[in-house]
Amino acid sequence: MKSLFIKFIVLTLLIITPENLISQSFQGKAVYKSKSTMELGNWGARLTEAQKKQVFARLKNRLEKTYILTFNMKEAMFLEDVKIDAISGATDSWGSYFSRGHQYKNVKDQKLVQAQEFYGKRFLIKDDLYKIKWEMGTETKKIGNYTCYKAKAFVPKNELEWYNFSWSDISNEDKKEENPEDNLIVVEAWYTPQIPVNNGPAEYWGLPGLILEVSSGNTTLLCTEIEINNKEQVAIEAPTKGVEITKLDYNKTIRTKMNEMRTNRMGRGGFRRGR
Repeated sequence: MKSLFIKFIVLTLLIITPENLISQSFQGKAVYKSKSTMELGNWGARLTEAQKKQVFARLKNRLEKTYILTFNMKEAMFLEDVKIDAISGATDSWGSYFSRGHQYKNVKDQKLVQAQEFYGKRFLIKDDLYKIKWEMGTETKKIGNYTCYKAKAFVPKNELEWYNFSWSDISNEDKKEENPEDNLIVVEAWYTPQIPVNNGPAEYWGLPGLILEVSSGNTTLLCTEIEINNKEQVAIEAPTKGVEITKLDYNKTIRTKMNEMRTNRMGRGGFRRGR
């Protein structure tokens, strides 16, 4: 009887251990290039082609970014690889207030932890991951050496850009609340089952393979480099510093602050809108 019990324990370990070892040792790093288009509207129609090029050159730090995703079977850390502006020699300080902070995702527990800073105050956003309802397709294409499959979803804008704000968002706040259906964004993703993690860049996750390309609104994230199972393992840990707050409360807090800023500027004799 004792011998039978020992055999059962050994068999159980043989079954469980490989999966645990894979989840602990499997790790990768993916580099993503983000490109966004920008419509200049009626104001842009009055600019010459040379002036338009100058505008896009000045805003390049906002329109083209590089991100790094470090991932294992359960977790991922997504952060921006900040570049120095070749023209001014500095980062885009105003735009940085609405940039994505260091983001930690735990797809097993479906939890998000993200560090954000606004005007010198550090926030630690802790919330549930938004569960995207993907429509799986059969269309395929190659991204690098990986075969990718297409998926599509409709996601509320405030779930994808809860950390990002503009003065026009503040002005149209009431209109948005009256028409929530107008804020759905079409998301198109390409994932590869060859890398069996249900993770991806930014807020995107939940597909049976790593997401290598995703487009939503005027922005596309494309994976340009992948490293799997590096010899040097990197700890994937959630950020810990900042005032703990949910996504919804963070959004309300920043909007209140921006309204205060707008009121103060108008009280000083004028206000000019901008990002």
